[in-house]
Amino acid sequence: MIPRPKPQKDRLRRTMMFMNAQKPGLIKDAYIYGCDSIMLDLEDAVAENQKDSARFSLYHALKTIDYGDTEVIVRINGLDTPHWQEDIRVCVAGGADGIRIAKCESAQDVITVEKAVEAAEEEFGVEKGRTLLMAALESPKGILNAYEICAASDRMLGVAISGGDFRKCMQTKPTRDGIDMVTARGMMLIAARAAGVQCFDTVFTDLDDEEGFRAEVQQNKAMGFDGKSLINPKQIRYVHEVFAPTEKEIIQAEQMVSAFRENAAKGLGVFTVNGKMVDIAFIPGAERTLRLAKACGLYEGDLV
Repeated sequence: MIPRPKPQKDRLRRTMMFMNAQKPGLIKDAYIYGCDSIMLDLEDAVAENQKDSARFSLYHALKTIDYGDTEVIVRINGLDTPHWQEDIRVCVAGGADGIRIAKCESAQDVITVEKAVEAAEEEFGVEKGRTLLMAALESPKGILNAYEICAASDRMLGVAISGGDFRKCMQTKPTRDGIDMVTARGMMLIAARAAGVQCFDTVFTDLDDEEGFRAEVQQNKAMGFDGKSLINPKQIRYVHEVFAPTEKEIIQAEQMVSAFRENAAKGLGVFTVNGKMVDIAFIPGAERTLRLAKACGLYEGDLV
C-alpha cells in the first residue's frame, strides 16, 4: 500500500476533476494533470451493472498508485441505492482522503454516512476520523438545508452544487450570466461560510465554449467560491490562474498583516496602510490571501 498523509480539511482545493473510477487507464495517471483534488466517481459515470467492477478498480488504484500531493476523493452512490454502504467500505479500506455524498438533502444523510465510515474505519484498522466528508447539493431541499448539512459533522470539508440535477429540479437551463443558479449558489456559499467549511461550484460541461467557461470561473471567484469541479484537464490551468492571488493582492495582504501585528503590540486596533484605514475586521481576509498565495507557491514569507 502507498502511504498517504492525513487529509487536511482546510487545504487548497481550487480544482476537483471528475474521473470514472472504473477506468484504470484514466485514474492511474490522474495526478500528472496538476489538479488539487481528483474525484473518482462510482455514481453517474458507472453503469448499474458495473458497480462491483468499478469498486474493484477503485480499491486497487487507492492501494497501489502514488498520487503524491493530489487529494483523492470518491463520489459514492446515493443513499437511495443498494450500493453506498459497500462503496464506503472500499473507500475507507483503500485509504481515500474523502467521500462525496451524492444527492445530499439533510443533516441526517451526513450522519448516516458518517456512522458507516466510522464502522469501516474500525473494521479496517484506519485511524478514526481520518476519512473526510463533503456533500453534493443537487436539489432545492438540499440548498434549503445547506447550513445543517455543512455543520452536521466535524469531518465535513465542504459542499458543492451539482448543476445538472439542480437545474432539472428547477426546470431551467444554463444561462451565460449564471442567473439560473445565482440564488442557489449564494445560499450555499453563505451556509458554508457560516459553518466554516469550503464551497465548490459545479462543472462546466460545454468544452467547446471557452468564453463561457472563463466567464463562469471569474464569476465563481467573485462570489467567493473556494474552487470548481471540472471534467477535463484542459480546464485546470485557467481555474488556477483565476483563483491565485495577484501580486498586488499579496503585497497588500502582507502589508496589512504586518501593520496589524506591529500596531496590536502597541495596543492600537485601528491604523492606516497606504493611506487607507484598516482594523481587525480586515485581517482574516488578508491572512487567507497569504495562505492561498503560499499554497500556490507565490509567497515565501513567514506571516502565515
